[in-house]
Amino acid sequence: MPEFLTFTLAAPLAAMGEIAVGERRSGWDRPSRSALLGLVAACLGIDRRDEEAHLALEAGYGLAVRVENLGTVLADYHTAQVPSAKRGRHFATRAEELALPSHDLNTILSRRDYRTDLLAFVALWPRDDPRWSLQQIVAALRAPHFVPFFGRKSCPLMLPFAPVIADAADAVAALAAYAATQTGQGLLPRPRPPGSVVIAMDAADVGNHKVQRVELRRDCLASRRRWQFLLREEAVLGAP
Repeated sequence: MPEFLTFTLAAPLAAMGEIAVGERRSGWDRPSRSALLGLVAACLGIDRRDEEAHLALEAGYGLAVRVENLGTVLADYHTAQVPSAKRGRHFATRAEELALPSHDLNTILSRRDYRTDLLAFVALWPRDDPRWSLQQIVAALRAPHFVPFFGRKSCPLMLPFAPVIADAADAVAALAAYAATQTGQGLLPRPRPPGSVVIAMDAADVGNHKVQRVELRRDCLASRRRWQFLLREEAVLGAP
């Protein structure tokens, strides 16, 4: 049977934003593929400008996520100061923007959605000839190079990743076995509503499992440097 790396992702406050356009920044009900691989990249110490390394992560691994507890929506009314747009003017840092005179700064408003007390389990498996072994990723999750967070820097994790490598028939089985072990340790303080647990993965990886629906998500990395993402078919399944 193939090997799967499974780990825990939990936070008191989690950000799973959709495509950010305008002042309304709504959120998904599950983490995106690009966000999860970006988290792995941070643990491995991959710089944001390392285009080749990020593309290697995108191409080298299959990924599935099992959302155990979605929590509740928390909306944040957010204000920020930004400089007036002027042709040919660029800023290297946020500090440079705020160093401008106050009369050249404008206040913008946005509403951002967060999820409270979110708990999810992630499965990762290699495709073809990946650049990093599962053992190397486990080591990175246990001792991250960069500080990991759940979507935004204001969303610290509340549990260790607790990575495990195990053989399983497929990703669904790997996640079920891992979830049984983790929830048996008391990670879920209250009962889950029936049918509330969902699993999401690439539609091509579903196999014989029953699919509830297929959605298009723009979270398949095309260029990390240019922040470009391609559409991906994601299947949503009920947990066994």
